Amino acid sequence: MFGAFRRWAQGRQNLSALYAALATQARRPIFYTRLGVPDTVDGRFDLLVLHAWLVMERLDEEPESGALKQDLFDTMFDHLDLTVREMGAQDLGVGRRIKRMAEGFQGRASAFRDAWLAGDEARLREALRRNVFGKATATNESVAILSHYVGDAIECLKKADMPALLAGRIAWPTPGRGA
Repeated sequence: MFGAFRRWAQGRQNLSALYAALATQARRPIFYTRLGVPDTVDGRFDLLVLHAWLVMERLDEEPESGALKQDLFDTMFDHLDLTVREMGAQDLGVGRRIKRMAEGFQGRASAFRDAWLAGDEARLREALRRNVFGKATATNESVAILSHYVGDAIECLKKADMPALLAGRIAWPTPGRGA
């Protein structure tokens, strides 16, 4: 019985490291300063979703990854719940906000995934323009750099072995520099 608990606790610790790695990457200043992603709560959430989707795409390559992806999703939204509370949301409003964020996550991740799997560069760029830059006016160059970054990140993540990935050891590319 205690062995199962230890494995669960180790898995949660790994997912915390994985979540921390993707969240840290999503907060890199280059996305906000060079590419013009809005440095707002929404802009940061949008980049967090993009990076979580990238990692989940990699996890899809593993057999029976559904539980792992769900645990990563839960870890992310546990953190977002705490963040919303720290921002001063009242307890009664937190659940509604988190529900809207989860729905937003699903919609954005689906748009990214559908465009990526279709192999349609224009569609991916439009999904990024709409779901990462939001209402901000994004330059075509910024959207192109972010689109290229998505491809580079997917390639980097494919190269990562599972133990390193779960431990949050990810060699993320730098936007605009290639893999």
